[in-house]
Amino acid sequence: MGIMIPIISVIGFFITVIYIRKFQNMERMAIIEKGLSPDIFKKESSSAGTLRVALLLMGAGTGLLLGYFLDRAWDMEEVAYFSMLFICGGLGLGIAYIIEERKNAKK
Repeated sequence: MGIMIPIISVIGFFITVIYIRKFQNMERMAIIEKGLSPDIFKKESSSAGTLRVALLLMGAGTGLLLGYFLDRAWDMEEVAYFSMLFICGGLGLGIAYIIEERKNAKK
């Protein structure tokens, strides 16, 4: 039974993805048949998600490093790691937000 759950989960995931893609295609074909422009399907590429993830991971790495130094200097154990991880990760997301807002203001 322990082996069946991951196998069924993976199969279920792939079936779900296949049906989602099938229904998206059917929807697009119906819209095109009605004579609407297929330009509505084009997505604008955005680097916002990549920027957020990059700065979050950089902040998390910096937080772990600062947590290590705090642990060694003041023997804080787990508290230093978790607090610095969340503080620096949040700072990274805050910086990503500021960069995105400045970029949107220029447009």
